[in-house]
Amino acid sequence: MVSALAANDALSFSELKALLKTTDGNLSVHARKLEDASYVTVTKTFEGRRPLTTYRLAPAGRRALQRYLSHMESIIQVTRDTLER
Repeated sequence: MVSALAANDALSFSELKALLKTTDGNLSVHARKLEDASYVTVTKTFEGRRPLTTYRLAPAGRRALQRYLSHMESIIQVTRDTLER
């Protein structure tokens, strides 16, 4: 979810559900945990009479993703170095 939001300005619940191929319940639980961690912001509006929930990556979420990617790149580099010996 974080990676998807990093690549997009915002995504609706339905867009995330389709993109991630997950269930409503699974997405709701993960979204709530990310919101509680201040990694995503949630906007709830209406489109006509239908509710519309939109998610955006918050600055803290972007920083966390950058740390995660740096960590993964370090692991990959160590693994490559080990294989080249």
